[in-house]
Amino acid sequence: MKAVIMAGGFGTRLRPLTSNLPKPMVPLVGRPVMEHIVMLLRKHGITDILAILYFQSDQIKSFFGSGKKWGVKFNYVTAEADFGTAGSVKNAEDFLDERFVIISGDVVTDFDISQAIEYHERKKAEATIVLTRVEDPVSYGIVITSKSGKITRFLEKPSWGKVFSDTVNTGIYIIEPGVLEMIPPKTDFDFSKNLFPHMLSKKRKLYGYVAAGYWKDIGHIEEYYLAHQDVLEGKVAIDIPGRKTGSNGNTLYLGNDTMVSHSADFSGNVVIGDNVKIGPRAKIYNSVIGSDSVIGRDVNINRIVGWDKISIGPQARISEAILCSESYAGEEAIIDEESILSEGARVGDRAHIKRNVKIWPYKEVEAGATLSSSLIWGERWNRELFSDAKISGIGNAEITPEFATKVGAAYGAMIGPGSSVAICRGASNASRMIYRAVISGLLSAGVNIADLQAAPIPVLRQVLKSGRYSGGINVRMSPRGNNEMEIIFFDFDGHDLPSSKTKSIERLFFREDFRRAPIDEVGSIEYPQRVYESYRESFLSHIDNEIFRNSSLKVVIDYGFGGASEILPRILGTLGIDSVALNSFIDPRQAFYFVHRQDDAIKQLSSIVKSLKANIGILLNSASEKIRVVNERGEAVSNQSLLMIVARLYCNAFRPKKIAVPITGSAAINQIASNYRAKLIWIPSDHQAMMDAAASNAKIFVGGTKGGFIFPGFQLGVDAMFSVIKILELLIKSETDIGKVSGPWDQLYMSGKEVACSWSLKGQVMRNLMEYSENKKRLLIDGVRLIEDDYWILLRPDRKKALFHILAESRSPEKSKELVKEYSGLIKKWQK
Repeated sequence: MKAVIMAGGFGTRLRPLTSNLPKPMVPLVGRPVMEHIVMLLRKHGITDILAILYFQSDQIKSFFGSGKKWGVKFNYVTAEADFGTAGSVKNAEDFLDERFVIISGDVVTDFDISQAIEYHERKKAEATIVLTRVEDPVSYGIVITSKSGKITRFLEKPSWGKVFSDTVNTGIYIIEPGVLEMIPPKTDFDFSKNLFPHMLSKKRKLYGYVAAGYWKDIGHIEEYYLAHQDVLEGKVAIDIPGRKTGSNGNTLYLGNDTMVSHSADFSGNVVIGDNVKIGPRAKIYNSVIGSDSVIGRDVNINRIVGWDKISIGPQARISEAILCSESYAGEEAIIDEESILSEGARVGDRAHIKRNVKIWPYKEVEAGATLSSSLIWGERWNRELFSDAKISGIGNAEITPEFATKVGAAYGAMIGPGSSVAICRGASNASRMIYRAVISGLLSAGVNIADLQAAPIPVLRQVLKSGRYSGGINVRMSPRGNNEMEIIFFDFDGHDLPSSKTKSIERLFFREDFRRAPIDEVGSIEYPQRVYESYRESFLSHIDNEIFRNSSLKVVIDYGFGGASEILPRILGTLGIDSVALNSFIDPRQAFYFVHRQDDAIKQLSSIVKSLKANIGILLNSASEKIRVVNERGEAVSNQSLLMIVARLYCNAFRPKKIAVPITGSAAINQIASNYRAKLIWIPSDHQAMMDAAASNAKIFVGGTKGGFIFPGFQLGVDAMFSVIKILELLIKSETDIGKVSGPWDQLYMSGKEVACSWSLKGQVMRNLMEYSENKKRLLIDGVRLIEDDYWILLRPDRKKALFHILAESRSPEKSKELVKEYSGLIKKWQK
């Protein structure tokens, strides 16, 4: 039997460890990670090995050569381009004329490969995915199997709302050669994204085998470090080089020709390489010291990972850090937790490297210096810089000017010098500060700026639709009303930036080696003219202007101190709508008005609507994306009710063939869709899903449960200003008021709750929930929505917090509360 080792990754997330080293060659207790994989394959009788290479391939070939040293035979294929995992294997089809195992060259595992092969043979499978269970499954491909082991669902790196299990794809596959016929040649084709879903759709023999034992993907620095500690603590069965000695519960692995002072003190489990010198009274706990290293006298080392040829001066103190080859820490140097000294990095005597700091290859820290780099922020998000198309963090603590400049430069490097970007901001002073820093980064990459200044996001989307720009950016305070800021990225057409491009930005950001423009090619800044006028013109072209001519509609609008106050009043005037404006000017101090003062704003709006006998009152958020509504009687309309009312009015006026609503929406939407013969499409509860639905069909109506709507034709995303006019248009067409539109939602009651759940147990809870609901009617859109005749309940893991959202709806408030209480108990039970 043959094996394929996938060894072509860039190792971006492991930088700076992989600055000068391919990821499979990163050492794990004295041996390259890939060498441990080769030894595992040989242990199970697999000696005919093909390594698929791409990035820094020469180092791998030079190290392994023919494979004779390990008792195996090595062949190599270097990809012509990045064809994806399956496409790269297809490229080696001539070698794969019999059943073969595929395994990544950058995982740590002690799985019994023989048992997995036996399972594959017993099931007569065409392909078997080796599975394992993990605490945090969102970074992996989640696999759901039937009781027979046949795979029924495959989700590649889902959001928490689609984490239906903690059983994940390990990247270890057993494949029959005939499967290669399903892979197109010289095409970007992935096992988990393309091949396996294709096999599922064709009902091919695709099975999952849950393996016992240890498995860890070391694609992140944190996981790489933890893998060492797991090895030292005996959690993984791999071969550790050196002579094993020890007593009193301590274990020492000692290499050849190593000189250790008799007064040196070792505790826990320690691995020392060959030809190492350890000075008097050195204290080393649970650490790895690579070959040809020098450890000075009175050194205190705690849980470090040391590569070959490191030098640590007398009385230095180092804790929970990684020291790469040829790095140096001087006398009395202090290196705090989670720091990294890259290859050849030097830390001077008595210097202090603070927590989370990375020192890149061959950089030097002067004697006596204290280094607390802004890379602390980058370390916090070393797994995921973006959430959808935005970066969020605490203003001026996590999102700092230095950080924003670096993000701007990384984005500029991604789109390329000479490109143009449209950029706008919120009104706050903090937004202005970060905005200017982002612009500086873009200019440094040779990107030209169209500065829209303080403008709402809908205006930016409209500008991008012109096709003149490569993308767009908005900087604002978080609409959640906390101290967070957001940097939001848009594609050339106004859509939120897709994940393929955010990943490219992340890769450049973490590599920190993106191109800067020569001084004579630095970007320029222009201030486009008639931006608001162009927006208004396009806006009005998508409205039935004539319907407002003879209308007696009166509306009260609270602009929430936001940018809509500079645009919407002229649109209302053009249409001849009788309106009363509140808070119709931009005030940077009122950035959180919509969140923090919403109750007071609604009370004021209600009072004015009643006193003026207006038809409707509307409150806009400062970003001009969401609204709250008060009806003609001065009663606040909930977001759920507003969705039902607007959906009904729209269906009555335009008879759409499809409507899309978040999975958190009321069951009443089913009846509305049915009454108007519209197909109902449930979508995840986020803005990206709303945009995707709108992009899928030019005539689809997309309603949200948070006060946002996407009406066909005009905008790609939610636009509160357009929603205001469109709702008024619908009321005139239907000759009614908001308070007169009733429906089944009036007899339904919702109840909700948040239930704490640690990140490490979310996948376990989802797996138990899937098993519990296996025979129930359910929707798996974003979390799990269970449906009965007289109620439904949704259990949805939060994407950013350690908790589950529970939402229930029934015909009585008591029943809804009982359901929430029942399932809260189940979530707590499933965590045990």
